[in-house]
Amino acid sequence: MYEMDLTHVRDKDIYSLGAGFSGTAPDGRAIGFTNYYMTVNGRPFFGVSGEMHFARVSPDQWEDAVIKMKCGGINILSTYVFWNVHEEEEGVFRFDGCRDLRAFLNVCEKHRMMVILRIGPFAHGEMRNGGLPDWLYGQPYEVREDNPGFLAAVRRLFRQLHAQMDGHYFRQGGCIVGTQIENEYQHSCAPWEITAGVSNEWLPSGHSGRAYMLALKKIMVEEGIQTPFYTSTAWGGAVTPVEEALPLWGGYAYQPWLFYSKPGMHPATPEYIYRDNHNSAVTKEYNFEPAYDPESRPYACCEMMGGMMCSYKYRFRMDMRAIDALANIKLGSGCNLLGYYMYRGGTNPTGQRTPYLNEGQIPKRSYDYQAAIGEFGQIRESYGRLKAIHSFCRLFSGFFEETRAVLPEHLKHVRPDDLAPLRFSVRVKGNSGFLFVNNFQDHADMRDRQGDQIHVSLPAGDITFRFDIAAGENAILPFGIPLGDARLDWATAQPLAHTGSTWFFLSPDGMTPVYCLNGQEIRAEIGKAIPVGSQTIVTLSRRDSLGFWVYEDTAYLCRRPLLWNGEKLTVEMESGSADVRVWSEERRQFELLCTVDADHQPLPLSWKTVGAGRCTLDLPAEALRGHKQVLLRVRYQGDIGHAFVNGRLISDNFCNGDVWDIRLDCYGEELKNRPLVLYLTPIKTNVTVDTSAMAGLQERADTKEAKLLTAELVTVDDFAVGDVAERC
Repeated sequence: MYEMDLTHVRDKDIYSLGAGFSGTAPDGRAIGFTNYYMTVNGRPFFGVSGEMHFARVSPDQWEDAVIKMKCGGINILSTYVFWNVHEEEEGVFRFDGCRDLRAFLNVCEKHRMMVILRIGPFAHGEMRNGGLPDWLYGQPYEVREDNPGFLAAVRRLFRQLHAQMDGHYFRQGGCIVGTQIENEYQHSCAPWEITAGVSNEWLPSGHSGRAYMLALKKIMVEEGIQTPFYTSTAWGGAVTPVEEALPLWGGYAYQPWLFYSKPGMHPATPEYIYRDNHNSAVTKEYNFEPAYDPESRPYACCEMMGGMMCSYKYRFRMDMRAIDALANIKLGSGCNLLGYYMYRGGTNPTGQRTPYLNEGQIPKRSYDYQAAIGEFGQIRESYGRLKAIHSFCRLFSGFFEETRAVLPEHLKHVRPDDLAPLRFSVRVKGNSGFLFVNNFQDHADMRDRQGDQIHVSLPAGDITFRFDIAAGENAILPFGIPLGDARLDWATAQPLAHTGSTWFFLSPDGMTPVYCLNGQEIRAEIGKAIPVGSQTIVTLSRRDSLGFWVYEDTAYLCRRPLLWNGEKLTVEMESGSADVRVWSEERRQFELLCTVDADHQPLPLSWKTVGAGRCTLDLPAEALRGHKQVLLRVRYQGDIGHAFVNGRLISDNFCNGDVWDIRLDCYGEELKNRPLVLYLTPIKTNVTVDTSAMAGLQERADTKEAKLLTAELVTVDDFAVGDVAERC
């Protein structure tokens, strides 16, 4: 049995960070920060930020992306603004197509999505030169330094960006609430891609310290980029002027950069062990060494792993449980603002002078990132798992932000490969709070846990949690929470939402849901309602929770994406059918609202082999029309997959054993008279390059393997639930 004495936990000393971290809109709405959390109109607000790069998403998908983010519980959208995307040629700026920042901000405002713009000038983001244009390489000054030449170029960029942003600032009634200054300054950099394969030079990580960061903010303000708050990345010893910018943190458990120079085995990381990251007495933890008093600023994140790209020398399929487990860890470590990188994947745009604007270690076009929302809007398991976390944060916002993280003593000595000790923490205020439990570890196999007990001493008395939990699972368990006219002493189920008089919980895999209400223990059945005075408790399985949605104070169950755009409820379908169930307060059960049927199935395709690893597909023109989206879904064996339309690379993929989706509906006209060409780079063994007289060179390999296994067209459509429900 583990013991936690919470009888003497003091409340946080909470105070405002002042005018430098606040702003007011024309209608009186106010945004601010205390040293512990964000505020909206003076009340605690739990921010959930998701990264999406507008320049990596086709404009016709912007609205779909923002709607899906909002439905997933994202309330702040973060986006890089890559310099080389907008000023590829010196002095020539582009804001057309996917580069149209103003049009993207219009979409965000339409759906009341707050935005943080990460305008650099350096970004990284696996973009070519970390987002810096090639032409900076030949200038008579050093980049990322406090010198007149570089800062003049930055000022010109910021002036152009302000022209796009003007009218959209929060102070003008718009959506832009924050601006990031630089990125990982004096911590990281990126290759100068024009030297790749020869001298392999790198940009400087910077040497000008605070002077450079403050100079950038001064230029922003002078050029009109004035937002309620500014941010800076703080990990790795990055320069962080905390008096001027909010320090933001993150963490990644899959780290492809470890293998940029050579392949190897990925170690288990300490990311899945709770840390005390808002405690003045603890100033050094794994990946958290602030150069400021930790309690003087919120513990807030902007780059928690929301997925990860494959690099050439490190291929993997993301374990979707890793994403919400990391969110659980951050919350249990004191975080009051979650931020994911990436939350919505995309496709790298092409340039005019430099076709491919990415970093050379990753695919030239694809930036799917195995994110919660994929490159073309695909919804992944991590989306539903994160949605449960975000719903919890929204449910208890106003109280949760003021709870204090308390960690058991044994965690100080736990290493990533120590799989036996239970990993847990508590966030508490008075006699109420939440027990955080994690049974996931990256690059290691956890075991199913059975019979764990945690005895918690509170000022009002003691409670004991007894539970099992499956390997790879995580949980947030409440205690001392009022449920209407009853009191929930504790529960071995995770709170999801409250609609009307019903409280919804989820049962983590392997855990038996038990509720202790006013001293009486009640064992719940999945899906069955428990009456508690004037209230009702309903417990969902983890699987059902992935399809749990709440809109306009109404709860639904649907295994497919059920999306609310503020006016209409739709189901996104590829094929098959889906039941939409709605919660009835009167009958205390989910009832069938309608069944949505997609009258189309994936269309298998044949192909013609035209060379080693090279094949063509003739696509029926009518199949590419009349749908929200049409994807070519490919399975193959090989090294890299490339897809070409009229000789132009539209998609590529580093083979990791998963499917490769390619959007085709936007190329319908071009594919009318010419085939799609797939080229699969083979996997080779014992490769040598033979040389001969007259500079003759040729590659030889013992074996080469490249094979297209399956190819099918998948159509995606939205079905209005209201229309279907009326027919039912």
